[in-house]
Amino acid sequence: MLAGVNIFVLRHGEAGNQTTMPSKDLERPLTESGREDIELIALSLRKLSVGFDRIATSPLKRAKETAEIVARVYEESSPKLEIWEELRPEGSRQETLQRLSRLKQDSDILLVGHEPYLSSLIGEVISGSSARILLKKGGIAKVQILSFAPKASGELRWLLTPKHLKKMNE
Repeated sequence: MLAGVNIFVLRHGEAGNQTTMPSKDLERPLTESGREDIELIALSLRKLSVGFDRIATSPLKRAKETAEIVARVYEESSPKLEIWEELRPEGSRQETLQRLSRLKQDSDILLVGHEPYLSSLIGEVISGSSARILLKKGGIAKVQILSFAPKASGELRWLLTPKHLKKMNE
C-alpha cells in the first residue's frame, strides 16, 4: 500500500454576514448555529473514527473558531492546533503543499479554511488542474496525497456534506 499524507479539508462553519470592510471581515465569528453545526460535525467525525495528528487553520476568526471546536471535541487525543497563514483566503496553495510535504508519511492533518481556496487546493491535488468541487460550510473532504514531486498528486477518498454528518447524531 502506498504511504502518503492524508489531508482532511474542512470549510469553516456558518459565519455572520460578509462585510465590505476587509479588516472587519477578518474578525467575522461563527454564528451560534454555525458553532452548533461544527460541534455536531466533529462528533460525527469521531463516531467515524476519523483522527488527526494536527489541526491547521487559517488565522481568520471563523476558521479559528471552527478548528478550536473540533480540537475541543477531540480533546482526549489532543491533536496539535496550529495557525497557518497560507490558509488565508488569499493564501498560497503552493506554500500549503510545501508545508505538507515536510510532514511525516501517514500523517493525518485537518486543514480548516475558506472557499474557493480549499476546493481549488483539492482540485490541484486530485487532477493537477483547477478542477473544483463544492465544499459547503462545514463540509469535509479526505484527500490522500501520494506524491509531492514533481508536483502534488493524490486521490479524493471521500466528500461529506454537513447535512450527512449532522444526521449521524440524530
